[in-house]
Amino acid sequence: MDTTDIIYNCAQKLDCDARRFEPMSRHTSFKIGGKADVYIKVTNLSQLMKILKECDACKEKYILLGNGSNVLVPDEGIHGTVLRLDGDFRNISLIDDTTIYCGAGAALGSLCKFAQKCGLSGLEYAWGIPGTVGGAVFMNAGAYGGEMKDVVYSVSHITNSGDIGRIEAADLGFGYRTSVYRKNGCIITGAVFKLKKDDPEEIQNRMNDYMNRRSAKQPLEYPSAGSVFKRPEGAFAGALIEQCGLKGMTVGGAQVSEKHAGFIINKSKATANDVKQLVSEIQKTVEDETGYKLECELIFL
Repeated sequence: MDTTDIIYNCAQKLDCDARRFEPMSRHTSFKIGGKADVYIKVTNLSQLMKILKECDACKEKYILLGNGSNVLVPDEGIHGTVLRLDGDFRNISLIDDTTIYCGAGAALGSLCKFAQKCGLSGLEYAWGIPGTVGGAVFMNAGAYGGEMKDVVYSVSHITNSGDIGRIEAADLGFGYRTSVYRKNGCIITGAVFKLKKDDPEEIQNRMNDYMNRRSAKQPLEYPSAGSVFKRPEGAFAGALIEQCGLKGMTVGGAQVSEKHAGFIINKSKATANDVKQLVSEIQKTVEDETGYKLECELIFL
């Protein structure tokens, strides 16, 4: 019995939804990716702790996948275990008049809507970002001048050996599309958000405005992973790509969006290799013609 079988059997005994050879194209916003050796939905902390301890004991590789909205899974798949937080990890609750706890597996949009209904402002900018709360905290997601660092009070996690911990805001190491969780190897299980009281209708109006802006400028009608590149200092990635005449450029089924050059879309059954090749060609062309080195925001698994 190999390590994958051990983890799969452990998950089944814990009554998790465990699947062998699950296509990751079903679980990414790009609709791209080969099969994972094991795909497991965990619904509570006890299950997660036991599976992580089992992975640690038998040296099984694992990754955590949220909504798969900022990742590219290789065509050959993932050799190891993929974990998805579900059940209890999607719970959202009000701690006090201005404080919300949200599980890491909840959709960011669900948190935004919960805050709006409670008359709490500070998350409007995140309305329409298609990730989970855990993913948003992990990468300090932001848009329209707002970022997770502005509203996160503390973050709960579990270590790769199955121990529980928490990090307060001052120690989260938030930066542009990064946090301490990019380095410490811990799995985010939930976060506490400190917001401000406001009129629910006004909050909704701001959310609608941000969503309308996204719909007008972004290729939401095609599978994608959002903005592919980080914003270079002193410029904008999409503008540089457009300046180089790369809008509409295609490799296989992957295309630089004609609506927003900062997006690569899955136009027609694109493969991960199509996307990788297109990313490389964009980076080379932009550097050759403008001198800017574009760094990927997209995570290659």
